[in-house]
Amino acid sequence: MPDTDDAPAPHYHGHRQRLRQRFLDTDGQGMADYELLELLLFAALPRADVKPLAKSLIAHFGSFADVIRARPEDFSSFKSIGPAAQSILRAVHVASIKVLQHEMKETPVLSHWDHVVNYCRAVMGHKTEEEFRLIFLNNKNHVIRDEVHQRGTVNSVPIFPREVVKRALELSASAVIMVHNHPGGDPTPSHADIKYTEDINRALKSVHIKLHDHIIVTKGSQFTSFRQLGGVL
Repeated sequence: MPDTDDAPAPHYHGHRQRLRQRFLDTDGQGMADYELLELLLFAALPRADVKPLAKSLIAHFGSFADVIRARPEDFSSFKSIGPAAQSILRAVHVASIKVLQHEMKETPVLSHWDHVVNYCRAVMGHKTEEEFRLIFLNNKNHVIRDEVHQRGTVNSVPIFPREVVKRALELSASAVIMVHNHPGGDPTPSHADIKYTEDINRALKSVHIKLHDHIIVTKGSQFTSFRQLGGVL
């Protein structure tokens, strides 16, 4: 039997070194999604050629973003993606949300509206059930609290204006941004969306709190801003 110490290194060892160096040299610019995914999988699967796996994951889920925000049960058909790989992929998703959250909180939100939209899309656009989120602002339009207010079904979530007002008063908020997602992918407001936005806006006005906007996000790049639509706010 040959001495295993003298056996040649697997072909992918050189590939890993080259890919890491290319990433450092270019900061990832021009690299394919599967190559970025390979870099993450290197740590979890140190003794495997992960290029075919990375390509299969991208093909299965659709994009790099969809892979890193997948739930553990979504990897059931990929036996190589165990707890170690799942935790690394999930950590990247959580870290990206924290960066977006920081960007949203560090400046007045009305000056950087794109930060709010990007954060909301990342944190809830991919949800398979509707979620209603409230972002509370102080009198300088800085975020003082961001929290999920209600969760619902695939196409509805129960909203009660008095509960929104109560929470805003508890936090001494001067303004509120409402956000919810449409899992179906169409950000067009429903009649129910319009009705409860009007009701909440009226209830907040009664206690001198401003409703800056109601944003509807989806898994894709589309979103709706009630403020931009006009007529309700």
